[in-house]
Amino acid sequence: MGIRAIVLPICTAAVLLSACTTTSVEPAPVPSVAAARMDRVHGDLDALIHSGAVGAIATLTENDATAVAAAGLSDIAAGTPIPTDRPQHVRVGSVTKAFTAAMVLQLVAEHRIDLDRSIDTYLPGLLIGAGVDEHALTVRQILGHRSGLPELPETPETNEYEAAKDGRTYTPAQEIAAALRQPAQFAPGTRFKYTNTNYIVAGMLIEAVTGHRYTDELRDRILTPLALRDTYLPATGETGLRDPHPTGYATVDGVVTDETRVEPSLPWAAGALVSTGADLNRFFLALLSGRVVPQTQLPQMLDGVDMGRGDGMSYGLGIAYTQLPCGLRYVGHLGSIHGFSAISGAAAPGLAVTFSLTGTPATVDVRNLLTHALCR
Repeated sequence: MGIRAIVLPICTAAVLLSACTTTSVEPAPVPSVAAARMDRVHGDLDALIHSGAVGAIATLTENDATAVAAAGLSDIAAGTPIPTDRPQHVRVGSVTKAFTAAMVLQLVAEHRIDLDRSIDTYLPGLLIGAGVDEHALTVRQILGHRSGLPELPETPETNEYEAAKDGRTYTPAQEIAAALRQPAQFAPGTRFKYTNTNYIVAGMLIEAVTGHRYTDELRDRILTPLALRDTYLPATGETGLRDPHPTGYATVDGVVTDETRVEPSLPWAAGALVSTGADLNRFFLALLSGRVVPQTQLPQMLDGVDMGRGDGMSYGLGIAYTQLPCGLRYVGHLGSIHGFSAISGAAAPGLAVTFSLTGTPATVDVRNLLTHALCR
């Protein structure tokens, strides 16, 4: 399918009015995204469709302009392309973790959480199981995936798509109890292992410390201050997506299947967020500029370890980062959930990108996508 692009200026030049002079004022140029970036992204989106993605959206922000490009289909049955004239709601999976970690770091800045205190200081009696020592587990290890906590086992009961079909919902405590039926993966602090259980615990930590629901803290701490009007955490049982949105597809047993509906109470603070490319770009740009987490806390989010992916990607506290070939450092997160996958982050003041995919492409070269979008 063809690719369409639209440029949406975030800011325009001020119009100066004066009753005292007739001197004309040349309007400032309207900000725009560099054509070379868009050309490279166009080619990458086409390649993703050829690789098996059903739909692909790229949202680039450069200084005060945002450009959106799309390829493929929004809905296979209807044969409709993905529109670029209005933001599309998409599931962003584990990009949610960056929001969750940012809220914990805000509470650290408020002296309500200590990263190096044991988790049982705040959630006593929660993490008890084979090889799990809640007294030895710190908040920092939870956020950095170095806790050794077991992952929720993959069964039909814990499958978000199947749960949505069956009308099953979960509480965070139920998920933690199910995960702890498995033994610890390793002793705290000895290894890195990306584990969603960590961020269910982090969501519960936010609620325990603040006395408020995770969704309320998310709204008050991040969504409202940054005016992220198209970002939300679906309520328990809210399995669909708010319009407008593309259909979420995944290949199941060789068949491209509509998996748009999932039960959000399962991924919750680890991966249930819904957003748009423009909102995610705004979030990561604000994060890097110190408008989400204070600059004194931000370096801790970027102090991590190699993820072992073979692509140079490291993981700090809720943030993935890597050095791009052009010397810029990408800071963001990747996410995958039934029907959707996302790559989002910023690399310099005013420069950010978000990719959102539906379907199951055979290959996704994350480093190349980021390099083509963010480097000159």
